[in-house]
Amino acid sequence: MNIPFEVDLEGKVAVVTGAGGVLCSMFAEALSLTGAKIALLDLNEAAAAEYADKIVKNGGIAKAYGCNVLDKESLESVHEKILSDFGSCDILINGAGGNNPKATTDNEYFKPEDLGNMKTFFDLDQSGVEFVFNLNFLGTLLPTQVFAKDMLDKDDASIINISSMNAYTPLTKIPAYSGAKAAISNFTQWLAVHFSKTNIRCNAIAPGFFVTKQNEKLLFNEDGTPTPRTGKILAATPMGRFGDAEELIGTLLFLVCKKASSFVNGTVIPVDGGFSAYSGV
Repeated sequence: MNIPFEVDLEGKVAVVTGAGGVLCSMFAEALSLTGAKIALLDLNEAAAAEYADKIVKNGGIAKAYGCNVLDKESLESVHEKILSDFGSCDILINGAGGNNPKATTDNEYFKPEDLGNMKTFFDLDQSGVEFVFNLNFLGTLLPTQVFAKDMLDKDDASIINISSMNAYTPLTKIPAYSGAKAAISNFTQWLAVHFSKTNIRCNAIAPGFFVTKQNEKLLFNEDGTPTPRTGKILAATPMGRFGDAEELIGTLLFLVCKKASSFVNGTVIPVDGGFSAYSGV
């Protein structure tokens, strides 16, 4: 991996949740190249460990921790381990999140004849919707409660949340995920104001469409051909393609670099190939 510009985070400790996934593991790797010590947190510790091992193999400092971001005791326990292993947190990337099939409709537009023939809005499962809201919102709030305490007396500290295009305009079929990501954008602004008298800055990145394990089945058929949903996405993305994961790194480094963004606070930055700007006409 090559980072687009030099940032010196030597001695800083970065905590990344959801670090077993495609995007957040890449965030962890990028931050390791700046000299930061990386704590990779994921419910799937083995997945996070694979990426931590890669960072260490390439000369970085990293360790994986199994952690449930919806369990404050789990977070507190991991926090103590990180304090012992690396020291106190300077940078928190709240990357844990996701959707659930129980909170997703089969149809984009409701038609009465769909009742009983497919999963409609009326069939959304309460537990699935609760899971999505909890994972995305509480899975950001609780880690922030635990790790932001480390940041209160520092000259510079940064919290970066992961929002989504759904936060700007809800996508069809995924009402819970769209609502949950809108909550993340709002919460980012709230945190920025709440911590504004400290040296903690809070911002968010709103990725456009990147192919990940979470969405690949929605975007591609089993034979690798694009689904109709992919056609709609690319038609609504002025640049006409999916993003490459590494195209998020520049925004990440900008936000964690005090020299570059010391007065940037409460922003949600889209990295989306123009999707959020395009009216369709």
